[in-house]
Amino acid sequence: MTALGEFPISARAAAVDLDRARRWYEQKLGLVPEREDPGGVWYRFGGETWLYLYATPSAGTAQNTIAGWEVEDIESVMAGLRERGVVFEEYDLGEVQMVDGLADFGMAKAAWFKDSEGNTYELSEVIEIVADPARLGEMDLTILGD
Repeated sequence: MTALGEFPISARAAAVDLDRARRWYEQKLGLVPEREDPGGVWYRFGGETWLYLYATPSAGTAQNTIAGWEVEDIESVMAGLRERGVVFEEYDLGEVQMVDGLADFGMAKAAWFKDSEGNTYELSEVIEIVADPARLGEMDLTILGD
C-alpha cells in the first residue's frame, strides 16, 4: 500500500460567488489564478502547493481555519495585507492575548483573516529559539498543541 505522505496535498476553498471571490483574492491578496477549469480556479504557492477555489452554495459554513501560510516577519506581512484591505480577526485565546489581530504564543505568532466567502485563513511565524546548550537541562520548553 502506498502511503499518502508520499504525495503532495492541496487545499480547497469554497465560494458562493466565484467571481466575487476571485476579485477579492486578486485585490486583497494579490493572487492571480494559474489555471482554470469549469468548476473553479487554481492558485500556486511556494513548495508546489496549490489552493483550489471552487463554487458551491455551502461556502462559508466551515467555522475552522481551512488553510494557512507559514511566513517570515508576520507583522510586515500583516501590514501589507492591511494596506490591501484585509481585516484580521480577534479571538479569545484564554491566557494568550491578541494585540491588533496578532497572537503571540512565545514560540510562534499567528493571525487569522476571512475571505469574501467566510473562509478563515491563518498566517503563522515560528520563532527560532537559540538556547545555550549548557542550560538545556534548566529549560522548560512547552510545545503548544491542539
